Amino acid sequence: MADRIPAGEHNPQVTLETIAVRKVQSVLARPSVVTTAQAMSKFGDHAIGWLAVGAVGAVADRTRRGEWIAATAGVAVAHGVSIAVKRTVRRRRPLDPRIEVLVDTPSTLSFPSSHSTSTTAAAVLYGGLARGVTGRSLASVLVPPMMVSRLALGVHYPSDVVVGATLGGAVALGVRRHLKRWRSRV
Repeated sequence: MADRIPAGEHNPQVTLETIAVRKVQSVLARPSVVTTAQAMSKFGDHAIGWLAVGAVGAVADRTRRGEWIAATAGVAVAHGVSIAVKRTVRRRRPLDPRIEVLVDTPSTLSFPSSHSTSTTAAAVLYGGLARGVTGRSLASVLVPPMMVSRLALGVHYPSDVVVGATLGGAVALGVRRHLKRWRSRV
């Protein structure tokens, strides 16, 4: 069966998810992909890149400065929520000895992927503010590459990135709802 751990895989650290990460690495862990994934990782570390994008939006778009600031705060909140969940769940990063870790991480905790969380929140929130772009279209361009990059770098399980993206989307939608109520009162 395709969903079973292959014979000889008796290491308790080897699961269907670690096998999936190994398969992603076997296909994508090429120098150009790894270099790009490492750059994406640095951009997403602590949501710094996404917070910088929001700051630039707030400076450049004076008419919607408050909305950019609120969206940027939403990205920060999403990142903070992911860190809180990560510290509560305390799931360790993949330990399969055949998974090569190709980037430094600030901790050994993996669930959820904070990179996926903040990227999704940024895509949804900034997509609603960027001219000619929608949150959905920006998310479809930004989120899948970030999710796959975390697997290719060997630092997350598939469920980490899926839950991270879901969490980021949920926080972003909550922020958008709050902003809509706030605008209707003003």
